[in-house]
Amino acid sequence: MAATPPPPGSPAWWAARPAPQAGPRRGRPSLDTALIVATALRLVDEHGVQAFSLRMLAEALNSGTATLYRHFDGKDEIMAYVVDRVLGEADLDGLGDATADWRDVLTVTAHRFHDTLRRHPHTLPLLIAQVPVGPHGLAQRERVLAALLAHDLPADLAARAFTAVTHYVIGFTAQQHGPGAAPENGAELAAFYRGLDPASYPALSRTAATLTSVSLDEEFDFGLTLLVLGLDRLPGVAGRGPAPARDTGVTPA
Repeated sequence: MAATPPPPGSPAWWAARPAPQAGPRRGRPSLDTALIVATALRLVDEHGVQAFSLRMLAEALNSGTATLYRHFDGKDEIMAYVVDRVLGEADLDGLGDATADWRDVLTVTAHRFHDTLRRHPHTLPLLIAQVPVGPHGLAQRERVLAALLAHDLPADLAARAFTAVTHYVIGFTAQQHGPGAAPENGAELAAFYRGLDPASYPALSRTAATLTSVSLDEEFDFGLTLLVLGLDRLPGVAGRGPAPARDTGVTPA
């Protein structure tokens, strides 16, 4: 009985996957694999993952689905490469040299990652479905972990800090900007809270203004600061101090 092939995007699938051939393959018709993935990402951005299809992609490339199958086994494989391409967009080059300490590494990483995912909110369900371990995903992990280790964060804490911040960024972005995110309704919520009986909901009455007036950017910054400050208080963390101010500019070494 033949073994079930690993699902596209899984660690086993990436481990067995040969590197995509640069440029078009021999024979006609053919397409550049990077162009296929870039076009697929554009279509996902415009229409979402569910609406995306190989026929849609083939039409956008002025090609046929048979040509696409010469490069990829199907939609799921293309989506695995789309996720990896998105991860590669976050500019983390020179992260260790351009940041003051490990807190700054985490803060800059989180903001760069958050900004990237906000540009591609329809890819968030794909990112949540599996741990992304494609070439770009691995390269980004290596950059961040190397920068944390270079700033004297112990290996076990570096790994857990990276995971915690990554989960925070993905979760926050998915809830606030993903395809299933609720529309902005601060004014409606504020009016609803003001209409509640303050005797029954005294805490809501006292906090209603703040609950409905803080921008998503402020909320993201506040949550990230809490997370970094919490990590800073863990036993074994060297160089304790205040969390860094927001700095989204990473200058390559």
